[in-house]
Amino acid sequence: MVEDDIPWSNLGFDEEGAVYRGATQNARVLSEGWIAENGFCPSCGAAPLTAFTANSPVADFHCGMCTEEYELKATKGRIDRKLVNGAYGAMKARLAAANNPSLMVMGYDKARTRVTDLIVVPAHFFTEAIIEPRKPLSMTARRAGWQGCNILIGQVPLAGRISLIRTGLHVPKATVLDQWRSTLFLRETKQTARGWLLAVMNAVEAIGRPEFTLDDVYAHEASLSALYPDNNNVRPKIRQQLQVLRDRGWLAFNGRGAYRRV
Repeated sequence: MVEDDIPWSNLGFDEEGAVYRGATQNARVLSEGWIAENGFCPSCGAAPLTAFTANSPVADFHCGMCTEEYELKATKGRIDRKLVNGAYGAMKARLAAANNPSLMVMGYDKARTRVTDLIVVPAHFFTEAIIEPRKPLSMTARRAGWQGCNILIGQVPLAGRISLIRTGLHVPKATVLDQWRSTLFLRETKQTARGWLLAVMNAVEAIGRPEFTLDDVYAHEASLSALYPDNNNVRPKIRQQLQVLRDRGWLAFNGRGAYRRV
């Protein structure tokens, strides 16, 4: 089912679910309830999504049609470049698994108790590379030594931050599915090689123009060298990754060192 038949006009939370004293617990229950009632699978378009048993490790929903798994994070206000998350060790282990989840991030208006923004980060972008460990708790803390982490949304290429709802307006389901499919080639790429592809995709997006030249990408050589200090052939590596992105349909080559975002 891929037609735009999701009741997007219903962006409000079911406030009857707000039965906990803690604001964090209520936000979790309300946001998960909204997804269960209104969400669809960005991978195949099927609806509804099915909730996992409570406290499943780094997964909240799955699709009964294509088996894609999703972790949901909700944040008050706009979606920031960095999200506070739970245990670092558990997150690393889950993202290393063969069925690592995709990430849904919801921004909501607390005063109006409604969804304002919703994005999905496909599993091939939701990797350990965007997980930042936090400082472990001191030995005097109740959970001494426990270590949390942050999810660095801002380090995900824009192609990997697919909007389902943007500033209170829905994005057509067909658009969501097209954007999801456009980067599925990354899922077939080994993680070591995927890191370079993602870094070059970020560099291309940072240029800020749909048409650009090889020299425009070379301008990001220093930052790429900092990411991969053991690589002494950064420019050949850039050219190689651009060729892969061209062959996979993410870029078009216009000739004489000129490229265009597709």
